[in-house]
Amino acid sequence: MDLATLIFWIIAVILVGSALMVVGLRNIVHSAVALILLFAMAAGIYVLLDAEFIAIVQILIYAGAVTILILFALMLTRITGQQSRTNPTNKQWWIALVICTLLGVSIIYAATTSPHAVATVGSDSGQLPAGINNVVRIGQLLYSPTQYSFVLPFEIASLVLLVAIIGAIVIGRED
Repeated sequence: MDLATLIFWIIAVILVGSALMVVGLRNIVHSAVALILLFAMAAGIYVLLDAEFIAIVQILIYAGAVTILILFALMLTRITGQQSRTNPTNKQWWIALVICTLLGVSIIYAATTSPHAVATVGSDSGQLPAGINNVVRIGQLLYSPTQYSFVLPFEIASLVLLVAIIGAIVIGRED
């Protein structure tokens, strides 16, 4: 077993454990903290797959912004008079266990029997040129003067988001 495989299994075990903690902990704030760990471990998997850009986005957007948004929502909507245990246990957990087991078995079956499950070793499909990582390639696709550039769609998307933010401010403003 090489080092990358060992690191993968360590990250995978921590990821699955933190996912179980997210849905199993009784304290919802502890579940949100376990969610941060889950997102960080998913970013670790992306780094092992040489997808550094996706890993950075995972940390910035999910582990940072989304989890902080969840924690702020929890703090602002805390019901007074209730204990901190606001994550009730569902009485139908055994149905969820059966469904998850069937789903897991079907995924394992599909991954082991499908001819498309593992790419052929040595094929150059989807490989980047030597010395260029995926962050550099994304930058080249966005701003390349020689190839088709995605600058115009990128800027249009930023303008749409700007209009949405201004609209949210106008709607949320109290007069």
